Amino acid sequence: MELDSLLLIKAAIMGVVEGLTEFLPISSTGHLILAGALLGFDDEKAKVFDIAIQTGAIFAVILVYWQKLRETLLALPSSQQAQRFAFNVLIGFLPAAVLGLLLGKAIKANLFTPTVVATTFILGGFIILWAERRPASRVRIQTVDDLAWRDALKVGLVQCLAMIPGTSRSGATIIGGMLLGLSRRAATDFSFFLAIPTLIGAGAYSLYKERALLSVADLPMFAVGLVFAFGSAWLCIRWLLRYVATHSFVPFAWYRIIFGAVVLITAQMGWVRWAA
Repeated sequence: MELDSLLLIKAAIMGVVEGLTEFLPISSTGHLILAGALLGFDDEKAKVFDIAIQTGAIFAVILVYWQKLRETLLALPSSQQAQRFAFNVLIGFLPAAVLGLLLGKAIKANLFTPTVVATTFILGGFIILWAERRPASRVRIQTVDDLAWRDALKVGLVQCLAMIPGTSRSGATIIGGMLLGLSRRAATDFSFFLAIPTLIGAGAYSLYKERALLSVADLPMFAVGLVFAFGSAWLCIRWLLRYVATHSFVPFAWYRIIFGAVVLITAQMGWVRWAA
């Protein structure tokens, strides 16, 4: 049986990978699959762990955006702007919630392969390059408060693409939002807000559905993963918000393309054991 200390170290590494990649347009799922394969942390329980520790990353979003969230909640009974913002987040969340319930099992059974992950990594990189070359004059929405419900729904539909492993939820919503006319900052902010119900919902549903695999003895492993996911995500979010003010996502596009090629090579050469 694996030493508890070694298991906790693996949980900490996976937490850091989750926190650093969840909100960048580079796919946390793809990185967790590869990291889990490298660490031998890729059984059924580990897959539940990967989804559950997303909650730690979401706590970081809540902390960074606490003032906006608090003001919205307090103003919700009387402010139309707060009500519109909350409604936009809700309507953006619903498509992924519905399709996740309908297709989640089939996607996990058929699409969690190195070929799919590598292909979506590379395609996503080229889409980012294309999006960044579009003229800034096409920006219609400067802040999340300017978002109409139709725009929120469109971003929510684009988020559904992230159910394909390697796509990146944040990448789909940020780049998709930019293509739909949101400014880089507005798309990034809305991606973070949309992550709160999406990832909490996915984590809670996964834990409930796979509860038979878990025991009280797993609590330290999950706690370590959550803490490290929270800390690394908090640092990443604060850095990303500064970064998008003056930089494009082009470096992430090239990273995706290179990383996708690495995934294909490691799979083809048998250097990494991918779980079925």
